[in-house]
Amino acid sequence: MAIQPIDLQALFTQLDKVAKSQVIQREGQQIQEALQQAQSQRKLEQNVQSVNQSQQMGEEAATIKDEQRRGTNANQGRTMEKQEDEDEVLTPEEEERDFIRDPALGRNLDISG
Repeated sequence: MAIQPIDLQALFTQLDKVAKSQVIQREGQQIQEALQQAQSQRKLEQNVQSVNQSQQMGEEAATIKDEQRRGTNANQGRTMEKQEDEDEVLTPEEEERDFIRDPALGRNLDISG
């Protein structure tokens, strides 16, 4: 089947329409790719900014809490020991220096009120 000159004339007049439709298809694909990239970028930013819950909360959290409890108990024991040591070290003279005494304390009675 041969192509007649009249057929060529019809095809040449339609070439601009074909070219426009191909350009629109290419632009549509580029727009879709750009949208997909923007969505993936937003997801990545959300993942970076979000706080993720640890997957291994079980044993590790329990051991950390136990260690913290042991540490506070040990610190409390140490402070009690330090206080006891400080109390034992003071001589009676040092104790008298630490207290402020009023010479009139316990000698006067207030009967006015």
